[in-house]
Amino acid sequence: MRTITAGDIHAMDKLVRVQFATSLPGPKPICLIGTVNASGQTNLAPFSSVVHLGSNPALLGMISRPDVVERHTLANILETKVYTINHVHVGMVDAAHQCSARYPREVSEFSATGLHEHWEDSYAAPFVKESRLRIGMVLEDVLDIAANGTLMIIGRVSIVQTESVADDGSLDLCALESVASTALDTYFGITPLARFAYAKADRQPRRL
Repeated sequence: MRTITAGDIHAMDKLVRVQFATSLPGPKPICLIGTVNASGQTNLAPFSSVVHLGSNPALLGMISRPDVVERHTLANILETKVYTINHVHVGMVDAAHQCSARYPREVSEFSATGLHEHWEDSYAAPFVKESRLRIGMVLEDVLDIAANGTLMIIGRVSIVQTESVADDGSLDLCALESVASTALDTYFGITPLARFAYAKADRQPRRL
């Protein structure tokens, strides 16, 4: 097994280092973040850093890279305090990946990629019409991460739109064909492997 040190990582070319480092956590959910600014200009950007932070209230976090260049998603969230998280499914992968291109602020990724805005009367941020799991978020906090200048955006779940919720609260992400990603350019379909009963120290694992 090859050993790669912190020094080796630091010595890598920038794009090689980014590709390597973003692969380390393994496959992660890939979501499109929908935002709009006060002037009505919409934006859509892929994020693979969305994580669960709590259930009561339901909180989700995601990481925004350092704002040393224009970060339209971050700027819009700070301006309007609302945004949407939209799961990517197999049929959306090409368009979702294209959303990572650096379009100027006046160009909406919705129109540039052929995806469609979906609006709810009670919600002031655009959802992705094609997504099969859409989540409306309200900004709760932004935390500075001093080690590398990134920001953790923390939001509270305000509304969820999907057709795949079981009685026990679980979501059938396989039926939704939700996609995972790793590095900057690689996407995976997901398939079920196993589901277990609640783990207890005095019992052996039990598959459901």
